[in-house]
Formats: sequence, C-alpha cells, structure tokens
Amino acid sequence: MMHAGLELARRLEAAEARTGAECAHAHQRINPAVGAAVLEVAGGFAIFVGVGSPLTHAVGLGMRGEVHADELDRLESFYRARGAAVSLDLCPLAGASLVELLGARGYRVTEFNNVLVRPLAGTEFAPAGTPVRLANADEEQLWARTVGRGFLEKDDLTAEEMDVGRAIWHMAGARCYLAFSGGRAAAAGAMAIDGGLATLFADSTMLGFRGAGLQDALIRERLRAAVGEGCDLATAATLAGSVSQRNYERNGFRVAYTKATLMR
Repeated sequence: MMHAGLELARRLEAAEARTGAECAHAHQRINPAVGAAVLEVAGGFAIFVGVGSPLTHAVGLGMRGEVHADELDRLESFYRARGAAVSLDLCPLAGASLVELLGARGYRVTEFNNVLVRPLAGTEFAPAGTPVRLANADEEQLWARTVGRGFLEKDDLTAEEMDVGRAIWHMAGARCYLAFSGGRAAAAGAMAIDGGLATLFADSTMLGFRGAGLQDALIRERLRAAVGEGCDLATAATLAGSVSQRNYERNGFRVAYTKATLMR
C-alpha cells in the first residue's frame, strides 16, 4: 500500500513544478514575444506564459520548509510586473507557514484538483485496442490542434491557443500521443518522465468523440510506455469528480491528495 504522505507529495509536486518550468522554456523558444518566464521561489516555481494562460501559475511552493513573507512578495511582484493575477496550486501537505501567509493576504480558493497515483513496478499493459500512438515528428500542428479543440471545445483556434499545445510539444522530454477514431485524430495526451515518475497530462478529447474510450486508450498506452522506461510510479491531476478522474481510477489510479488553486 502506498502512503500518501509528505515524501510522496514532495516527489509529485517537484516533478510538476519542473514540467511547468520546461513548458515556459519551450514558450521562450517558439514565441519569445509572449515573454515567458520562470521564478524559483519558496521551494517551487512561479511560471508565466502569458496573461490569462492556464499554464500561468505557481506550483510546488512550501514543500521544503518554512515560507517567509519576502518570498511571497517576490512571487507577487513577478506576476504584477507582467500584468497577471497570482494563481497558485496549494498542496495540502505544504508547510503551515505558507497557508498562514496566504490567508493573511486574502487569497481565495477558485478550483480543486485531485492528484492521482498508481504504482507501476511489476505490472504489464497490453497495447490499447483503440488506435493510439506516439505522434510523428511532422505532426506538431495536428497534435496541438487536437489538444486545443478538445480543451476549448471549438474548431477554430487562434495562434496563441495553438501555441499552448506547441509549447508542450517542444518541452524537453515530452512524449505526445494521438488517439484515432475512423482514421481521424480525435484525442491527445502527453507524458513526461522524471526520475522514474511518469506524469500523464494534457488529456483532451474533441467534441463528438467523447465516451468512446479514447482517453482510456491514451492512459493505457502511456502506462505501457512508462513501464517500458522503467518507471515505478505514474501520476495525473484531474478536476475533482470529473470524467477524467473516473477514467484514471478505472486504470488503477487512486487519489493521493486534493490541491486547491488559490488567487489573490
């Protein structure tokens, strides 16, 4: 049985923080005009990839010791200088000092996400029955468009919306997958591996193709690849009670803890 304690949370939060930082670095390469930036602060990272971007947030804070007021000052100045609101993910195992500082500054909860995990050691996964595979080198636009259409639930994407998927594509070490229905790319997902931990993220299924098992196939194919890479653990984050959570639970994942997204 896996204990969902501080040691596990530190591993998961650190991996997510590094993934976010890599995404910002990819933005810097593909579109410098966005002004993507990363600030290491309070044991984690503040990430900026554009005002209003879902990837602009702080993560991994307060996992390695006491957080001081001047560190939050630096965090808030980082976002203020870029015209962005402060949005941060708070792990329930973060230090009490961070919780107290956030409360004193009037931060409020805007969302909850469940962090799920499953052990991989000693497991095997058969290939998915639904056609799913790693995206080819020339399918960057197809992958970014599939992800964007699923998340935003529309067909026409702006260049800025496409850049969210393109940045994930260009992240160091990212593996991007496509699932097909009737020969058409209809769902997508990504995976990053960090010290034996496989993080599954960016799951997206386009309207009209949901409920057909595409996300389930993407999950199983990425788990199969993670086992082949020698990973001992897999993780994903989903909205609490969502269809995505149920799909991950069907594949052996269990909730380790619930994180709150806070804004000032």
